Amino acid sequence: MADNLSTTTASAASHHPQDNGSDSSTTNIDLAVAAQTQSRKADHIRICLDDRSQCKTATTGLERYRFTHSALPNLNYSDLDLTTTFLGKQLGSPLLISSMTGGTEQAQQINHRLATIAQEYKLAMGVGSQRVAVENPKLMGTFDVRAIAPDILLFANLGAVQLNYRYGVDECRRLIDGLQADALILHLNPLQECIQPGGDTDFRGLMDKVATLCAQLEVPVIAKEVGNGISGQMAQQLIEAGVGAIDVAGAGGTSWSMVEAERADNNLQRQLGLTFAEWGIPTADCLLQVREMDANIPLIASGGIRNGVDVAKAIALGADLVGLARPFLQAACQSEAALQEQTELLLAELKTVMFCTDCAQPLDLRGRGILQAT
Repeated sequence: MADNLSTTTASAASHHPQDNGSDSSTTNIDLAVAAQTQSRKADHIRICLDDRSQCKTATTGLERYRFTHSALPNLNYSDLDLTTTFLGKQLGSPLLISSMTGGTEQAQQINHRLATIAQEYKLAMGVGSQRVAVENPKLMGTFDVRAIAPDILLFANLGAVQLNYRYGVDECRRLIDGLQADALILHLNPLQECIQPGGDTDFRGLMDKVATLCAQLEVPVIAKEVGNGISGQMAQQLIEAGVGAIDVAGAGGTSWSMVEAERADNNLQRQLGLTFAEWGIPTADCLLQVREMDANIPLIASGGIRNGVDVAKAIALGADLVGLARPFLQAACQSEAALQEQTELLLAELKTVMFCTDCAQPLDLRGRGILQAT
């Protein structure tokens, strides 16, 4: 087991600010780093809205499955019940507004719109990586949505690799408290860090530090990939380390390798990003592997989920909650009305699948013979 994590966790790369004993100097460096992070976050929003950020040949694997149609469901459509429970909190449906952004004025507007919809429809919601809010606490407000959504299941977010770069239990508690969050997402993004200019690539010893964090935090820790998938074997190690839930975030949707290729400041980084643009484990395969390994771990499906049929398939394959990012991001960048329309469509698509498979509740989709491999 690793030592207790704290604000003095040693940095593993020279491009990160070090504690040199001068508060003003450290603050100035942190603010400069925060400004760079803000710029990166603005780039991410812009690039993720572009179709070039999407996987072209890698797929979620969900297309390999079809539902068995019920020509005479013994149901009244208006009686269908989408409510579910995740991490002890009741939700209006098994939809998660996946982690996207924060740290900029545009990101704040997006988060406020997302939170308004999450509150209205009782959806779970995650915010984007809050590292920038540690670097510059004044930016915490761009993530904070509790005043808008007092009742939602809300997830804070930090990259796991930051536990090797001056971040520890204290910083994580600060992020959780700043949001009044119900859980902390630790996102796992080794490929993205390889492609990203100046990426944080020292992942040594992180599993022990994750275990320490899980043991000391007062809220559950959710381990989440960012689009390359979590295998069953990796999920088992994470569960043994104490994580309270897994978000597989498989391949088939937004390629963060491609996103970083678009941001690259030299040809080597750009070509590296293009080479690995289709890398990862399909979302469907991740779900099957994790569920085969552990039948009870709270499981989130994300990665290329684009509509309510995808949501239904993910639930049938073992997910308890299903996260979408890009469809919500596209709508949120337009208007609250567009976001509400997108949410209504997703719910109608999910309910239509349930009705046409004779399933009164989402978990009924796991019934034998309802989803078939093609």
